[in-house]
Amino acid sequence: MSLRTQNIAKLKSESFDVLIVGGGINGAVCAAALSAKGAKVALIDKGDFAGSTSSNSSNLAWGGIKYLESHEYCLVSKLCQSRNLLMRSYPSTVKEIRFLTCIQKGFRFPPIFVYLGSLLYWAIGRCFTQFPDYLSPKKIKQREPMINTENAAGGLEYSDAYLFDNDARFVFNFIRSAMDSGCVSANYVASAGAENVDGQWNVKLKDQILGDDFTVQSTVFVNACGPSVDVHNELIGESTDCQHVFSKGVHLIVDRIAENKRVLAFFASDGRLFFVIPMGRKTCIGTTDTPTKNINEEITDHDRSFILDNVNRLLYLPKPLTIADIVSERCGVRPLVVNSDSNSGGANKENSESVTQVKPDFMQMSRKHKIEANLNKNHISIYGGKMTDCLNIGEEVSALIRKMGVEQSTLQNPWYGEPSEQVKSDFFQQAKEMKLDDLTWEYAAEPLSERYWRRYGKNAFIMLNAIKKDSKQADLLIENAEYTRCEIEYTNQYEMIAKLEDFLRRRSKIAMVLRKEEILCAKGLKEACEVFFGNEADNKLAEYRNNK
Repeated sequence: MSLRTQNIAKLKSESFDVLIVGGGINGAVCAAALSAKGAKVALIDKGDFAGSTSSNSSNLAWGGIKYLESHEYCLVSKLCQSRNLLMRSYPSTVKEIRFLTCIQKGFRFPPIFVYLGSLLYWAIGRCFTQFPDYLSPKKIKQREPMINTENAAGGLEYSDAYLFDNDARFVFNFIRSAMDSGCVSANYVASAGAENVDGQWNVKLKDQILGDDFTVQSTVFVNACGPSVDVHNELIGESTDCQHVFSKGVHLIVDRIAENKRVLAFFASDGRLFFVIPMGRKTCIGTTDTPTKNINEEITDHDRSFILDNVNRLLYLPKPLTIADIVSERCGVRPLVVNSDSNSGGANKENSESVTQVKPDFMQMSRKHKIEANLNKNHISIYGGKMTDCLNIGEEVSALIRKMGVEQSTLQNPWYGEPSEQVKSDFFQQAKEMKLDDLTWEYAAEPLSERYWRRYGKNAFIMLNAIKKDSKQADLLIENAEYTRCEIEYTNQYEMIAKLEDFLRRRSKIAMVLRKEEILCAKGLKEACEVFFGNEADNKLAEYRNNK
């Protein structure tokens, strides 16, 4: 019986202290925090975990330097603290990276002024990262020859952080941590309505895979539906002081265009921040930041042209990038918080028409999160949220739920972070004794031991044990995908794969760095499907092939 089947059986037969609806970053950290503190937690998502906004970010954990322009110094301070905490807590995953910013002539601020802003940013960030550098156009050219400096007035280089693996993997590791602490989690389970009766929530759920309807009971209901928070609140008749408006963000992934491992930051033709981000053997380019009323956005030809035109204008490339160079695409909506009576153009309906023109005040909107609690009904709505600030959301929701009468223990150690140095040392010592890194294939970006540790933490010992029993478990299973046989077996057992895309797009980043036709032709893909789905392998493979 699969882990998902087991957990759905528990949802049907047990009651919970807390039910969290939404398995993006907000729901994941809440589940991890509450479960570690002893609360009985259930977590569901109508799609896959991190299936929406949380798998379409820029993969950056940054303190929000651009918010200095809108004088949100407290927000920047808080985000920098959060970034520093992530870097300390996840040193294998959240790493410092340099941002090289080129300022064009005629920009709204002179380069020296922007540089002074980076010094303030560094100071607000508790001097945690490398010191910023001011760069003349000549120095910019020396550090990154591919940058077009013909119209450059100057620039700077400063530091922030990025996720070494993909954002969805980072989110799922919180869910895995929650499950290790007793949380009952299930993907593809939708909330179809809820009512509060005598201080308890009765929530109607629907298994999106099998079609079963059932009810679960909990003391507290947490709406962590991301962009769909307003939709679900409307469904159950919950009113709030806040609502969301949406910003559409698009990134394009192409073959690596810059050898140096730094983020190239520019201001695009319309004044918005624009990044060229290293992604191993690929490069991620974006983002757009377009107001929309549609939660389920798709990439348009206009989005592609905007990104390609800007990167071709800003960089000297061997040949201009075209649509044919796109390996994969990322598209999501960022939920931004406004008051419910705001005239900012927010919408609660998923199928509303899109807004196509940027409003002058849109870029000035705060990126703060807001948590609204109805203490009379034990209901919490989480608005906004960023990957950088996720640990704070877990703590804030935990404190609110304690006020709602759900007892939680006081932890000696944090509920987040990588395992202890002793555990890490033991793992790498065992890997060394096994000569694990001798098994790393020629084109791999890093040794197997480092990859296993970063992806799976303490559960990486499961990989070592599998390889001890059978050395073939360290063989690549899917060609060009950098995933070994034991990882596929582990993922099948512990990571709740219901569709092939769950693995290719979210538990891993294979679908981000390989074209779909490459994946479908890859040796070992059919065998991986058989591991995940058994007799359903052909159907699941066809489902993935036929999806856009």
